[in-house]
Amino acid sequence: MSASMQINGSLAIITIDNPPVNGLGHASRSAIAECLKIAEANVEVQAILVTGIGKAFSGGADIKEFGTDKTFAQPSLPALIEQMDAYTKPIVAVINGVCMGGGLELALACHYRVASSGAQIALPEVKLGLLPGAGGTQRLPRLLDMESCASMISNGQIVLSDNLAQSAMFDVYETDREKLLASAQDFAHSIADVRPIPRVRDRPANAPKNADLFAATRSALVKKAKHFPAPFACLEALEASLVQTFDEGVKTERAIFQRLLQSPASLALRHIFMAERAAGKIAGVDANTPLRNIKAVAVIGAGTMGAGIAMNFANVGIPVQILDLQAASLEKGLERIRHNYQSAVSKGKLTHEQCEHRCALIVGVDHYAAVAQADLVIEAVFEEMQVKQSVFEQLDEVMKPGAILASNTSTLDLNQIARFTNRPQDVIGLHFFSPANVMELLEIVRGEETAADVLATCSALAKKIKKTAVVAGVCDGFIGNRMLEQYTKQAAFLLEEGCTPQQVDNAIETFGFAMGPFRMSDLAGNDISWVIRKRRLAANPQAIYSKLGDLLCERGRFGQKTQAGWYDYQVNDRTAHPSELVNQLIKQHAQTLGVVQRQISDQEIVQRLVLALANEGRKILRDGIAARSSDIDIVYLKGYGFPMHRGGPMFYADCLGWDNVLNLLQQFQQGYQGGTWMDC
Repeated sequence: MSASMQINGSLAIITIDNPPVNGLGHASRSAIAECLKIAEANVEVQAILVTGIGKAFSGGADIKEFGTDKTFAQPSLPALIEQMDAYTKPIVAVINGVCMGGGLELALACHYRVASSGAQIALPEVKLGLLPGAGGTQRLPRLLDMESCASMISNGQIVLSDNLAQSAMFDVYETDREKLLASAQDFAHSIADVRPIPRVRDRPANAPKNADLFAATRSALVKKAKHFPAPFACLEALEASLVQTFDEGVKTERAIFQRLLQSPASLALRHIFMAERAAGKIAGVDANTPLRNIKAVAVIGAGTMGAGIAMNFANVGIPVQILDLQAASLEKGLERIRHNYQSAVSKGKLTHEQCEHRCALIVGVDHYAAVAQADLVIEAVFEEMQVKQSVFEQLDEVMKPGAILASNTSTLDLNQIARFTNRPQDVIGLHFFSPANVMELLEIVRGEETAADVLATCSALAKKIKKTAVVAGVCDGFIGNRMLEQYTKQAAFLLEEGCTPQQVDNAIETFGFAMGPFRMSDLAGNDISWVIRKRRLAANPQAIYSKLGDLLCERGRFGQKTQAGWYDYQVNDRTAHPSELVNQLIKQHAQTLGVVQRQISDQEIVQRLVLALANEGRKILRDGIAARSSDIDIVYLKGYGFPMHRGGPMFYADCLGWDNVLNLLQQFQQGYQGGTWMDC
């Protein structure tokens, strides 16, 4: 049973009991329906209260059943709500905490609502590419103003009950949470004999105060949600509440829900939803593994990456030391941090007091002994093995026993780094993405000897600093950068074959990427990938890759920082201007190779780049570097700007069908030089 009932005199109290958020899975719905039948048949019961155990009324659908047949098994949520609509005794929702999605729709179907302060109220289905499918778009505007409904439903935002206390949403608003159930019982006694029983469905919907509300909301959505049909569909359903009867409106809502359910965007968003939750499960690490206590953190290197990493910990109140042996570099790093925080203040994202508090948590030091008592130390120095070796040998000497030694390396062999110490079990990779204080992804790299409690601690810490973590095995580039190598290889080959950088970037950005490969390289710095290419070529002289990037760097065109890369830039202006010099360089290089350039379609550009990612992702799974296909998607969605509505490179390939993917890969397999440059 996921719900139980207690008879208290003339009141029946139904309690949803399905932790952690009292999801309305099939068992919960069945139990609630059965309790309602029993209470209705009991002549002693005059009113029914519905509440949830713990700190939630109900968070809606049970994610354990998400996407299974149980989601729609009878009684479905709409069927349960129809049962409540025909009920002959008053039902009072006792909203004791989280009340979202189907949970809010259940509360809206009750005849009365009693809420405590601090309860989270939301209809967030739009975040899964859907809309409320059990009457939410029709009942909410009968209790709240249409402006609030349009915002809540089309954005999926959470509103605190405190902000709705004066609305028709709640019949009783209890500021003392401890008194909520007692207040609800007193209220239930007071309305037990009221007839007719008020139903939300019988109220008229509230017309918008602003006649242009829907047009203005649609206009705003076009800018931020053009690839997602659900926000627009939410408005369509809300408009129906104004012009249709309640029953007609519910039918309209249900038809739209079914339409969205099979939309590519919803399939992608639901895949992402489940993928994010799966990513937290680490093979071989028990959920009850004791964690190491992280009360103080040190970062080695005060560059852009080191400064950004430090901010993550200060943001959640953890003191950080930044160690840099160069006084000028240390000062510049601390200035960068203060500038970032002050910028947040100027934008209204932080108060002055918060800025000062966070800055005070970050202290610069200039010798290794100063960081010896840190619980976690993260190396963020130049991406060269000899430099890493020097750092880890010194950390091994000074760090206290039990400290976690982490490397921010993006490509290098973590196992080799661990061997620079006498404590390889304490060594782990924590690969942050730039800018580290903004980007959501954290690649946690698991070495051969990394201890289970180190993995578990870093996974928990990632959540604390608001990162989405994915665990990767050790190989050159781990998950993200190993795939990126194949992606950028294909991008450069496309230039040799006849594309311009802007054509490649525009095609991939039209597909939905935040930034094309050449704009991205200019932003990151072309010299960084140049160093990595030279290292890889030294290890494997037979590797096939385009020399164009090297030619660019040999001319000092490192990207935005030199105002010249694949594009031309102007001082203090990130706008990418097509470069005639680069276009000529490409043509001359193609002639040197004997390549006859051709017209290339945007479709071929997208297929070559995206399928290069998926193909390498398939190899990563084969090699055991990633635990699951969905982990690879999370890496590219959260760290590399892959379009959310496409669901990730592996999901995209799954939707195409791997037979079709392999056929396309085989077409691309033979390069113009007669060599295989896309190994499938």
